[in-house]
Amino acid sequence: MNGTVFALEDDASISGLIKVALQMNGIEFEAFSNIKDFYSAIDMRQPDVALLDIMLPDGNGLDVLKAVKARYPQVSCIMLSALSKEEDKVNGLNLGADDYVAKPFSVLELTARVNAALRRKRQSDEVTVGALTLNYDTMEVKLAGQKLDLNKKEFELLKYFMQHPGKVLSREVILLEVWGYEQGETRTLDNHISRLRKLGVTNLETVFGVGYKLSVN
Repeated sequence: MNGTVFALEDDASISGLIKVALQMNGIEFEAFSNIKDFYSAIDMRQPDVALLDIMLPDGNGLDVLKAVKARYPQVSCIMLSALSKEEDKVNGLNLGADDYVAKPFSVLELTARVNAALRRKRQSDEVTVGALTLNYDTMEVKLAGQKLDLNKKEFELLKYFMQHPGKVLSREVILLEVWGYEQGETRTLDNHISRLRKLGVTNLETVFGVGYKLSVN
């Protein structure tokens, strides 16, 4: 697959057209008709690109945009909206949207814009949280400019935290997402956390009775 796209769009006919066009370009696509299901999905797995309608039956897509950018800044967001005035577009872009497409739109144009977003994302292979910078391709992590010597599992663990900055992650979820099993010896996780802290990642906070979070303060 050339990338993953999630769409928050309550019009099934629009989602269907987008799905066909993107899948023809080798892009994985999932559609969600309400905000609750969209949040549940994106908390489990982050897409490369999110297509967000604004006028939704259960809320405002601009609020979703702000939430996604706050929690998962690496996700490129393209607004899809019937609100096509210049001030609407400027507002969406100022709130963090990477692109804004007015309805009705050409599916070919939207596909081109998605592909452009995917190209930009491939060129931007780093994620930064506070003083931490992680490079996906080279598996290099720097803290305040100094390289950290991490093994593969430490890198994967820190990457998972950096993909969810400020979010409380349960031990069970971390073990599943990083180690691949639902239940296991939590001391393994605790030892890896301790090792990262000794290397200087002191903003890995323990949330007693739940798990851990990577503070963004």
